[in-house]
This record gives sequence, structure tokens and C-alpha cells, in this order.
Amino acid sequence: MNDTVDKLVIFLAKRDGIDKLEKTFQEDIPICFQACKLACGTSGLSRKAFRTGRFLTGFNALRRNPGSTLTLRLLAVLSNSGEMVYFFFDHFLWLSRIGTVDANLAKKMSFISAFGEAVGYVFFIIADFILLNEGLKAEKKLRSSEGKDNEKEIQKLKSDRIMRLMAVAANVADLIIALAEIEPNPFCNHTISLGISGLVSAWAGWYRNWPS
Repeated sequence: MNDTVDKLVIFLAKRDGIDKLEKTFQEDIPICFQACKLACGTSGLSRKAFRTGRFLTGFNALRRNPGSTLTLRLLAVLSNSGEMVYFFFDHFLWLSRIGTVDANLAKKMSFISAFGEAVGYVFFIIADFILLNEGLKAEKKLRSSEGKDNEKEIQKLKSDRIMRLMAVAANVADLIIALAEIEPNPFCNHTISLGISGLVSAWAGWYRNWPS
């Protein structure tokens, strides 16, 4: 029990941990309890407050993981740039909704933010598929060769594959939500599509931050 509590504290200590907790409330509560719309809205605004300054994490992500090839480096720049646009303009969306700046800016800020978000997700997904393919090739090569450390490397590749599949699931779900904001359409804006996308995104995010 204490171990579980310790892990939860570590999870919530991360900026992503708080973000995913807020997102779970924001996306999932309306599906199950329509009476909680007020709590959902409050959760959505507080979630944006927790993300203040998060657009700068894109620079750190590029510094820590620039990519092993030219293609992956380019995809990393494009994906993180899109995400940075999303988080940067999301600040203005939040400020307009709480009345700090002109409320009429909300719609425009929401569009720009969602557009940057969608662009970022597309390149994140492409990069993950490339890395998934590379991981499968590496595993096949290890299985065809002999070595006592091969099994450890194979398990490491399998764990990495699961995390990347979770990332793809979350990014595809978030892409659908972003498209619903950019260009409203019957599929993306349907209650079921948005509900499932919100659940997938939130829970995939939880797993990536707290896999055990």
C-alpha cells in the first residue's frame, strides 16, 4: 500500500502527472455523469493553469532526444514545434476564457492552438511508427544471433514498443480531438468519438507516466 502511495506521489509530482489527472476528469466525467459539467469546466481551466510555461519543454525534448537520423531529427523538430505552438497559444485561450484578455480572442486562439497541436501529433505518430519498425528489425536481428544478453535486450525492446504504441494511441486520439476543433465534422465531433478519444488519450497518458 505504501509503495502504491509513493508511486502516486511521484506520478503527481510530474507536470505530466497533474496534466493527465486533470484531463481524466475533463474528458471522462461528462461521459459518465452529465451532472458534473460545472466540475468538468473548472477542471479544464485549472488544467490549463498547471500547463503554464509548458511550451518551453519542447526545447528540452529536442536537447535530450534530437533523433538518431536526419529524418528523425527533422520529425522531432516539426513535432515539438507543433506542440510548442499548441501550448503557447493555449495560454492566451485560457486568459481569454477567464476574462484577463478580450474574450473574443478565444475562438481564434483555440483554432491556432488546435492547429499546432494537430501538426505536432501527425509528426509524432510518423516518428513513432519509424521507431517501431526499427525496433522490430532490431529484435529480429537479436533473435537470429546468439548471446546471453540478447534476452534482456529483447525485453527492453518489447517494453519500448509498448510505450510507443501507447504514445501512438494517445496521439491519434488527441489528433481526433484537435481536428474536431479545427474543422468541425460529424465524425470527430460526435459524442462517442470525442468520448472514446478522451478516454484513450487520458489512460494511455496515465500508463506512460505510471506503467507499473
